[in-house]
Amino acid sequence: MITEITEASIKKERSIARDLRSSTWWKRKCAVGICYYCNAKVPAKMLTMDHIVPVARGGKSVKSNIVTACKTCNNKKKYLLPIEWEEYLRGLD
Repeated sequence: MITEITEASIKKERSIARDLRSSTWWKRKCAVGICYYCNAKVPAKMLTMDHIVPVARGGKSVKSNIVTACKTCNNKKKYLLPIEWEEYLRGLD
């Protein structure tokens, strides 16, 4: 079953993500200080929340789909799906 991605569903998922940002779970993830994508050590305040499968592409704001990312990686990844991100990285070689 394919779920339609609507502005309302995106807004709902982003609201859930905002709530998660204030959770102990998220604060612990940030305290580790590692970017999920490049493995760089990053100060907690410099980490951003990234959805592995972007909300705009049908991803959900659940713990298994949310990772810490440095701003550089998050800006480069944008709305890419994991397979598209892998292809992007291979293209840099």
